[in-house]
Amino acid sequence: MNVVVLIGRILFAALFLGSAFGHFTQRKQMAEYAGYKGVPVPELSVLASGVLLLAGGLSVLLGVWADLGSLLLIVFLVPAALLMHAFWKESDPQVKQQEMINFNKDIGLAAAALMLFAFFSHLGADLGLTLTGPLFHI
Repeated sequence: MNVVVLIGRILFAALFLGSAFGHFTQRKQMAEYAGYKGVPVPELSVLASGVLLLAGGLSVLLGVWADLGSLLLIVFLVPAALLMHAFWKESDPQVKQQEMINFNKDIGLAAAALMLFAFFSHLGADLGLTLTGPLFHI
């Protein structure tokens, strides 16, 4: 069981760590797109979201307060879904469909991160193969 959870954490975290890398290496392009989408202070928002992705992804991957890391990912995912993928604002059917897919992806990932938060904060060290126990206990 512990190995299965570790593999799941690795696969889950890889998505966010790759995205964090993009936030730092393509910051200018991402800030331009975020500005186009109406994100306030796009340069700072891209940098801050990259930090959330990196910290949350590493936390889940390494099992260092992975419950907190899961919450950090939720803090990124829900605003990203609402600000970057506002499908309800689109009039072009193809663009609307693509934004709806991305919105649903982000909300689904936020739901998975919420479940991880619950698992880590409830089971803690019983999940095994983590470097620390949970920060929160529910």
